[in-house]
Amino acid sequence: QVQLVESGGGLVQPGGSQRLSCAASGRSVSFATMAWYRQAPGKQRELVAFITNSGNTNYADPVKGRFTISRDNAKNTWYLQMDSLRPEDTAVYYCNANSLVGLRIDTYWGQGTQVTVSS
Repeated sequence: QVQLVESGGGLVQPGGSQRLSCAASGRSVSFATMAWYRQAPGKQRELVAFITNSGNTNYADPVKGRFTISRDNAKNTWYLQMDSLRPEDTAVYYCNANSLVGLRIDTYWGQGTQVTVSS
């Protein structure tokens, strides 16, 4: 079994910064991609950013230039640095990882962490 555990959520003022972490534990797995998703009340879950095992990154348009995804392979942990936060960034943030087993893709999710941007 593989578990993903997020940390770092909470309340932050508009314009502020926050860093989320996602740590993988359990069975040793090599992840092909690591990502962050978010889901605001009444909205669908959406991809925020992902990073590949080769270090390539991609971001959703609303967060480009403000959020940065990174990974620490030695710790099997990845991060989402969020700067210049806006009220519309308020959501539950989920970390996600995919591993390739032959032709099969195994997907893992964290439990989610609430980020609230409000004055």
